[in-house]
Amino acid sequence: MENENFNIKPFLKWAGGKTQLLNEIIAELPQNVRQLKKYVEPFVGAGAVFFYFLENDYFEYYIINDINFKLINLYEIIRDRPGDLIFEVQRLRSEYLKLDIEGKEKLFYEIRSKFNNGCSSIESASYFIFLNKTCFNGLYRENSKGNFNVPFGKYENPSFFNEIQLMEISRLLNLKNKDGKFKVKILNGDFDELNEYIDGSTFVYFDPPYRPVTVGGFTSYSRSSFNDKSQILLRDFYKLMDVKGAKLMLSNSDPKNLDESDTFFDDLYSDFNIKRVYAKRNINSTGSKRGKITELLITNYKEVKAR
Repeated sequence: MENENFNIKPFLKWAGGKTQLLNEIIAELPQNVRQLKKYVEPFVGAGAVFFYFLENDYFEYYIINDINFKLINLYEIIRDRPGDLIFEVQRLRSEYLKLDIEGKEKLFYEIRSKFNNGCSSIESASYFIFLNKTCFNGLYRENSKGNFNVPFGKYENPSFFNEIQLMEISRLLNLKNKDGKFKVKILNGDFDELNEYIDGSTFVYFDPPYRPVTVGGFTSYSRSSFNDKSQILLRDFYKLMDVKGAKLMLSNSDPKNLDESDTFFDDLYSDFNIKRVYAKRNINSTGSKRGKITELLITNYKEVKAR
């Protein structure tokens, strides 16, 4: 691990992002992780774990997926048209920074409306980054109609992106196998549609929308909110992939942060290995309620990678 790279940072702010937990995740990887050929991530989000593996050349093939088609469009635009994306985001950034706070707020809601009401793929990608950096806490949330509805974040001078990082991410997404095909396959669908890609030579990292850790917490990542029924369906899929012989890791919130008697995940994944790790989360609107909480790492193996 001493010789491995941590250079690539996610290009999005993301509620529940895994950058801060990366060391714990790496420490819990299966012992034979370097012998596995494929990496599958059904809920890629901002991709902190995926980019770590890709930058350090862990696997021969990578399949990343997300149900959010606008997020997947952004990944594809970064791969295929990084220069155009950088130009568009810089244009939006320049327009934003020259405005006072009332003007910034007006521009934010104009861009949000365009993002929701249909636009070109390059506009959608640039609007996604703009809204992510200027909305409240970098949340991504949709209403029942599938419209992004997070309010303005009141940021005077947000950091939009690092151009060098974005070009490096584009380079990594363009890596080819010896047969000339992309090493990274980018998909847009439900997690259970990845069944065909998973076998005994696969490492799967599940990072689904978290079960809320605060009363009235955040669940509406997409128009079909990921509720307890969805968590149970995911557990069933996890079990099926375990039978296939794949190595599996899943992260989620720890319900015990809110209610010590809530054993939802302990019961759901009682057949597997559950480890509690500490994370600092800042998505609570009450400053005094922000701080270290426990999160869960659930694996179907015990032998972990040597530190």
